[in-house]
Amino acid sequence: MTFMGWALIAMGVLAVGGAVRIVIGPTVWDRLLGMGLISSKIIVAIVIFAHILDRSFLLDVAIIYSLLGFISSVLIARFIERRSTS
Repeated sequence: MTFMGWALIAMGVLAVGGAVRIVIGPTVWDRLLGMGLISSKIIVAIVIFAHILDRSFLLDVAIIYSLLGFISSVLIARFIERRSTS
């Protein structure tokens, strides 16, 4: 197995930490942090797949996914903050 294969396995194992944070996180902020962690691991996995398969369009997919993940995290955080103050 190549280094990239081991890196993909590592991303999967590390994403489990995010899933645990989502499930047992006592606050909604912990769950949001877990979603961000899983999202970043998915982005890294897409980049690794792009390198393995030699498909540069997957890098565009990773960039779009990262932008969507960032925007959704900000919007969810703003929604939670406004809901808790009113």
